[in-house]
Amino acid sequence: MQIAKNAVVTIDYTLTDEAGEVVDTSQGREPLSYIQGTGSIIPGLESALEGKAAGDSLEVSIPPEQAYGPRQDALVVQVPRERFESADEVKPGMQFQTQTESGVQVITVVAVDGENVTVDANHPLAGATLNFAVSVVGVRDATAEELEHGHVHEAGAHGH
Repeated sequence: MQIAKNAVVTIDYTLTDEAGEVVDTSQGREPLSYIQGTGSIIPGLESALEGKAAGDSLEVSIPPEQAYGPRQDALVVQVPRERFESADEVKPGMQFQTQTESGVQVITVVAVDGENVTVDANHPLAGATLNFAVSVVGVRDATAEELEHGHVHEAGAHGH
């Protein structure tokens, strides 16, 4: 069976950045399962996998426009230190989750200067070209329930 819209696709993958550093991998973990065509993985990877079948392997380089988008300078802002009252210490590199109108967003602390904290709300991989080595483990039709819920139900998992 080929990968097409509404197929449940199971892949093993390794994601590296432009410097060749491993950013994420399924090695040593369960393979990733998703429903093709639902936007649950980045668009560039979804389109690269279209038409592939179990046993296929591919290496694909995905530009930012097909991944997490370009970096946006407007998403780097200064906020008052007291906004982080729950954290004893705020240091560059720390990540916090914040609730926004569009859902939960991860922000990264860029700099701390006295009472001001500079944060970056860009996705950590925004602006990056992503290199995936992918092997397709399995392809099957999604069940009606999976399509209704928009995500894969793992074998043996009941009662969502």
